[in-house]
Amino acid sequence: MLSKTLLLLAGLFVASLPGSAQDLQPIPLPKPRMEGGMPLMEALKNRKTAREFSPAELTPQILSDLLWAGFGINRPENAHRTAPSAMNSQEVDIYVATAAGTYVYDAAGNRLVPVAAGDIRARTGSQKFVKVAPVALLFVADLTRLAKAKPEDKERYAAIDAGFIVQNIYLYCASAKLTCVVHELDRSGLPEALKLKPEQKIIIAQSVGFPKEGTVKK
Repeated sequence: MLSKTLLLLAGLFVASLPGSAQDLQPIPLPKPRMEGGMPLMEALKNRKTAREFSPAELTPQILSDLLWAGFGINRPENAHRTAPSAMNSQEVDIYVATAAGTYVYDAAGNRLVPVAAGDIRARTGSQKFVKVAPVALLFVADLTRLAKAKPEDKERYAAIDAGFIVQNIYLYCASAKLTCVVHELDRSGLPEALKLKPEQKIIIAQSVGFPKEGTVKK
């Protein structure tokens, strides 16, 4: 019999009708695996992109590892992260869009916090693969956290910091034999769907999943 935790995890991959975040429950993630994997130089050698995805879902363990690699806490004593940020502002949040709904990654709690029920993956870009990849990651910067930066520099810092996270995810995907692609997105309507505040800005999106068998990688 599945444990209560496993049932909660399984809920991530069950499609639900559009609705509010109250229709979803927070999802605890398995402890990320911080050892093993492909050597760094080999991961760099194998970093590839494929724009055709298998619809196969990511397991909770893979999703936990993926998000931790991107911007998880690797130094619990001071809550510092796997990717740098300007003046340690940690202003970028990872929103995780799935068939069930959209969540925000809570690195400290190692869990997914509900944002909105319903599948918005198709709204994250105009290319066909955004509807197929099981996960769309949206990198959202809260500019208020860049308190030490000059106002004219905040969005530039946020874009750079999001780039660090994106590259971490690229390298994790190479190690785990996943594929991912960064793509431009249609921002119209997304801030409302994600319930963003005016000072929160969507920087970029990244689709992640298993490569479709037989696709050409670049």
